[in-house]
Amino acid sequence: MDLTILIPCKNDKSNLNFLIDEIKKNYPDISILIVTSKSDDIDYKIIEKYSNISQISQKTKGYGAALIEGILHVKTKFFIIHNADGSFEVSKIAEMYDLSKSYDFVFCDRYIDKGGSEDDTIITFIGNKFFSKLGNLLFSLKISDILYTYIMGKTSSHKSLNILSNDFRYCVELPIKMQLAKMKYQCFPSYEKKRIAGKKKVNAFKDGFLILTEMFRLFFKFKVFGN
Repeated sequence: MDLTILIPCKNDKSNLNFLIDEIKKNYPDISILIVTSKSDDIDYKIIEKYSNISQISQKTKGYGAALIEGILHVKTKFFIIHNADGSFEVSKIAEMYDLSKSYDFVFCDRYIDKGGSEDDTIITFIGNKFFSKLGNLLFSLKISDILYTYIMGKTSSHKSLNILSNDFRYCVELPIKMQLAKMKYQCFPSYEKKRIAGKKKVNAFKDGFLILTEMFRLFFKFKVFGN
């Protein structure tokens, strides 16, 4: 597969080895790029254990920054974001890869038929539904799980969008700018597993407010003023 699995890792060192073992068991030759927020986020022996694994340290803080900087280093035609907590379905990567050949982006969706989650809370569920409906209303998106970043895409398509959000605003900036650029996308059912260990890194109220302001900022910038 002409694909790189991009893993942002922050305080998930205990999960990362399990995840990489699972990925390499299913796809031995696949490329993996780990983006760490600090040097002790990774057991470097795992890189020596398998081939086609590399690591970079992010220069700017934030979840979005890890993804932006990581994708800039991707050399393959396609990339897929895969969180280090082990909650994403590794077994679905091959199906997503086949589907992605016809689209710029494939968005995993927990809320469509055959999707689901063991890790969603009532707060994240309500927040995700609200922001998804708002995105669909303001930008004519057709995504019911806008904050879920289990996403596969063409590397060149992502690089052309000039994503700027270093934090969790990335989650909405990507699909909104993709829609404004008239790119092709598809939603794919996914079942979110219970994370191996650790806690959610999203602050529901702080990050929710930032995401809300970003959506309105993009709406006024591109839809109202047409910049």
